[in-house]
Amino acid sequence: MSDDLVVLILAAASLAGFYKIWQSALDARETANRIARETCSRAVVQLLDGTVAFSGFRLQRDRDGRRRLLRTYTFDYSGDGVARAQGFVVLSRGRLEAVGLAGSAS
Repeated sequence: MSDDLVVLILAAASLAGFYKIWQSALDARETANRIARETCSRAVVQLLDGTVAFSGFRLQRDRDGRRRLLRTYTFDYSGDGVARAQGFVVLSRGRLEAVGLAGSAS
């Protein structure tokens, strides 16, 4: 095999890996947006700005000792349309781990 072909194959594999990571991040954000909307609806508060913001990620071990990536998203909401409060959504592998709203958004 020529060196150029090997480089091309490695570059294609790298791009495929980056695409998978990017798509996973987009899917997680879409899931977090849906959860934030549903949470605000159940709490009868208004989701402000219409979206979540990526806050960070961390590794945590599960019950079996395996590491898993936790993604945290935050969002603002209001109970009266004036005061802002912040909520959060934590996902692991696209599944909800935790969701919460601040004490009050009067």
